[in-house]
Amino acid sequence: MYRRTLAIIAFALALCIVANTACTKKDDAAETTYECNTCKKTPDALPANDASAKGIYKGIFIGSSGTVVFDVQNGSNAITAKLVIDGVTINLSSTVTVTNGQPYVAPFTGTYNGQPVTVVFSVGVGGTSPTVTTANIPGHPNAVFTIVKETSTSLIECFEGTYNSTRPETGVFNIVLSRAQNIWGGTARAVTGSTSTSSINGTINSSGTLFQSNNGSQQQIGTLTGDVITGSFVDSNGRTINITGRRTL
Repeated sequence: MYRRTLAIIAFALALCIVANTACTKKDDAAETTYECNTCKKTPDALPANDASAKGIYKGIFIGSSGTVVFDVQNGSNAITAKLVIDGVTINLSSTVTVTNGQPYVAPFTGTYNGQPVTVVFSVGVGGTSPTVTTANIPGHPNAVFTIVKETSTSLIECFEGTYNSTRPETGVFNIVLSRAQNIWGGTARAVTGSTSTSSINGTINSSGTLFQSNNGSQQQIGTLTGDVITGSFVDSNGRTINITGRRTL
């Protein structure tokens, strides 16, 4: 009877191990095969706007989490923006048109839950250094944006994700990247009510590996597989950081 009981326990444990392994593999497969069906596969930006303040600008923000796309007279006189916060879309527009040879600064306005929203967008001559200078979004103070100009040859993709560390700490970690240019940039903020944001950037190789500069060397922080980013690395304080994100724009 004793041997029979041990055999039953061993068999049950084996079933648990197999089941857990199968579930883990299934979850991993589901994560790596995720695809953003609403995301563009080719650039919206027109060749005529590649060196102009006109065109398409895409980005991420933290506070809490979201994406934004600005359409500044890209093939028409329309000047609009679409801001998505935690899955909720806010449509914005502006009446300020582009003057050739001049920097472009314009307030984009709309409403969110019946309250006014204003996001001031600025970009230099030729589409350089796009940024959001100020933002008034009800319920989302201290929002920080990272904006990149899309060109006709460089699709810009935005990923929303999270991180956790052995500090211990958890937070939001969003990334914007260009596979054509092999570059990426990201922002992170803890979920503990912090208003400070950390920014990092780096390169992507042909295999989809993300690197950031670390004391003159390149440190691997993650891998881009389809529309998913996952990774784990050790920061300058010796803490392990785990990241994961999915493309949403």
